[in-house]
Amino acid sequence: MATDYDYGQDYGSGHKTGFGYSGHTGDRRHRLPAGLRAPFEARSWREFGYVLLSLPIGLMLFVYAVTMLSLGAGLLVTFLGIPVLAAGLAGCRGFGALERARARGLLELEVADPEPLRMKKSGLMAWMGAVLKSGTSWRTLLYAVLQFPWSVFSFVVAVNFWAYGWALLTYPLWFWVFPVYVGQGGLQLYGDAHHSVYLDNPFEITVTALVGLLFTLATPWIVRALTMVNRLMVHGLLGPSRLSARVVELESDRGVVVDTAAADLRRIERDLHDGAQARLVALAMDLGLAKEKLTEDPQAAARMVDEAHGEVKTALQELRDLARGIHPAVLTDRGLDAALSAVASRCTVPVQVEVELAERPAPAIEGIAYFTVSELLQNISKHARATWAAVDVWRVEDRLMVQVMDNGVGGADASAGSGLGGLAERLDAVDGILVVDSPAGGPTRVTAELPWRGERALS
Repeated sequence: MATDYDYGQDYGSGHKTGFGYSGHTGDRRHRLPAGLRAPFEARSWREFGYVLLSLPIGLMLFVYAVTMLSLGAGLLVTFLGIPVLAAGLAGCRGFGALERARARGLLELEVADPEPLRMKKSGLMAWMGAVLKSGTSWRTLLYAVLQFPWSVFSFVVAVNFWAYGWALLTYPLWFWVFPVYVGQGGLQLYGDAHHSVYLDNPFEITVTALVGLLFTLATPWIVRALTMVNRLMVHGLLGPSRLSARVVELESDRGVVVDTAAADLRRIERDLHDGAQARLVALAMDLGLAKEKLTEDPQAAARMVDEAHGEVKTALQELRDLARGIHPAVLTDRGLDAALSAVASRCTVPVQVEVELAERPAPAIEGIAYFTVSELLQNISKHARATWAAVDVWRVEDRLMVQVMDNGVGGADASAGSGLGGLAERLDAVDGILVVDSPAGGPTRVTAELPWRGERALS
């Protein structure tokens, strides 16, 4: 059964407009409401099957975990305690893999595998040490201990609700069968040596069936609530820890930072080689020719020197542009407001810049914010076909918000392998986010969110 998830987050305050994005998977229209069709859906039966299987599996896990833990702890006074304990934890890790597969198949819960064992050396002793030091091993042991009492509770609740619900709902049918084949007067509510009470008249039979209908309709949702606890246990105890996930994320971000720095160095080298360096080489050759003609043809030498002077100006401008693209001096001296205003003045469309910061962020964050706005304004100049643009920069608690808008043709997509994808990777490397809202026909609104690390107060 497909499930829709809505993700929405508002950015900014005051006149700043937030963005809300929802993942839409194309809802199927049903004639029956969810409450009436739940008892017959495959998801409900899968969840009920998960609860039924949890009891025998939980019992097996509990017995194994307690036995191996007790045996290993009891043998710690000898050398055998450590291997037994390590073997018990390794077995729990194996059972954890089976439980993740069971949750994936019956609950449709995707849980990533935890971090593997980290062994500095090879051998049995290194393996035992890695198993005993692994947090995953102890979390799976805790899961084996906690899952059993919860499986008993959920099994009893689910089976009773399911059995009583369907039994009461179908009571009119087997009320008709019982007097014929068993001779009973109906469902007995009370009986002793003197008298008994049966559900045997049409009103009582109807009320019993209605109560069964309520139980039957409520049971899938009760089972779903019970399996939510199982989902939390599997995700929290059998999946990767937050620390390991964070380490993996930081390793990935470090790779992105290294790749980005290498790409920037290659770009700078290419710009120097193809631009300023080539002009300086040509300038040296022209000056050499002018020196040779200085005595023979002073006028031609003067013209060549004049042309060389123009080449020097062009080379200086290219060097200034290159330095401005790396980290302009105005950004270091006067901050984002002045630097972004300078970038906006070079854009092909009018740009309104508004920076609302009481203090300056850290230089690294300030440089990334400047680079992001510079790239976005270049995209507007080249591709947007806009007539105006706006840049807003403000702070929300511990986040620096940068928003660039234009009234162009839209259609920008960060996942299409464009420059927006590179910006998103650069921001992600510092725990930033890039959100692109660019429907076909426009307008386009790009919001960059960066972590705030303050540097100094503005003068």
